[in-house]
Amino acid sequence: MSISKRGAAMVASLGVLALAACSTPETTSGGASDGGTTDATSAASEAPASDRTEVGALTPRIVLAHDGGVTTIDSADGAVLGTSELDGYARLNPAGDGRHVAVSAGEAVTFYDTGLLAQGHGDHFHYYVQSPALTDLSVEAPHPGHVVPHDGRTAIFADGTGAITLIDPSALADGELDVLEETATDDPHHGVAVPLTGGGLLTTQGTEDSRSTVQVLDADGNVTAETDDCPGVHGEAVAQPTESGDVVSLGCENGAVVYRDGEFHKIAPAADYQRNGNQKGHPSSPIVLADQKVEADPEDGIERPTEIALLDTRDDSQQIVDLGSPYWFRSLDRGPSGEALVLTYDGELNILDPETGEILHEVPVVQKWIEPDDWQQAGPMMAVADGTAFVVDPANQKLSMVDVASGEIYRELDLPVVPHEIQVTTGTATGEYEVRAGGEESEGGHGGHDH
Repeated sequence: MSISKRGAAMVASLGVLALAACSTPETTSGGASDGGTTDATSAASEAPASDRTEVGALTPRIVLAHDGGVTTIDSADGAVLGTSELDGYARLNPAGDGRHVAVSAGEAVTFYDTGLLAQGHGDHFHYYVQSPALTDLSVEAPHPGHVVPHDGRTAIFADGTGAITLIDPSALADGELDVLEETATDDPHHGVAVPLTGGGLLTTQGTEDSRSTVQVLDADGNVTAETDDCPGVHGEAVAQPTESGDVVSLGCENGAVVYRDGEFHKIAPAADYQRNGNQKGHPSSPIVLADQKVEADPEDGIERPTEIALLDTRDDSQQIVDLGSPYWFRSLDRGPSGEALVLTYDGELNILDPETGEILHEVPVVQKWIEPDDWQQAGPMMAVADGTAFVVDPANQKLSMVDVASGEIYRELDLPVVPHEIQVTTGTATGEYEVRAGGEESEGGHGGHDH
């Protein structure tokens, strides 16, 4: 592996690149809501001072990727806050700071400012809102793949070259792209990289035709752990750490593999072929939620599993739960206390206790549906933030907001577009608000929700 360190505090002028296959972003206005926003007028990374407004609490903002661009709406009333035009298919990932979204389109990953600002002031926060806009902060990434934030760094993987770029997401708020490190895998492949605590990095190795290796490198680039027992490696999730450090689960075609206590551990598969290629973790849960596919060669090319796997990273065991209805890769997420959420074809949002596999709530939230033949087509999906599951029904252009703890739908919104991806930002990197002593502006619980 070739590793090139650029220093821990380099502001990367080289990273400020044009979005290769995208048009110049245009931002259109939407009505002001109780979030206090004004008309969107700028696509710069820092909005003019007149556009920034102080508010008592932040309302989560819903970012939707759709044909022609990215649109942001207010979760309080569905008001359109801004639209940035983009050519081609765009994917969305958290940037790692709770404010920006990483937009993968064309040959680059460009950062989108959702306009939510939570600024610490002594023992409390001050909150500000401004118009959302696509910034000019961009990382060149041919065939952009996984974007993974962890422990104050965000890793961007380029499938077309195997290049890995690590940035400091906190610098985005200052209108800067701070590239901490640039490295690459031995060969290009569909892979992933995960920043580890203490400056290390977990990454896959492979080729376009085959991949089965996962490595862990220390801050100096030395391989400290490795496994070759992960054929078809795909999908990653960070679980609750141990006293020794990070715990990461990865999907393979012969059962998942777990990095824990400096070593890799194999979870024995429940079938000859077991692919857990889509995974969701939670920082306070040792259990990883994963899909459960057992057909190496599905008859119509698409397996429609009804079972999910709950992977226990403490002892490398797993629990298989049959939900009785299929789901797809956009169906999985985690709640604020680690709840396992799965959106199934029968239109229900299943909320499970990850430790026991017990279904806590079955919430009818969308009409019955079936996975589209093309994964890029719009289908039911969700994102979880601030204790809420934001569930999208693209066929009816509806979004339902479900309180994860109670399983109650407390708000429904009409959508202005037919989205194929969703991200929700809250202004905080954790996605949840904390009560701070002496802070009148700091809201506990749902940060301005009225339920």
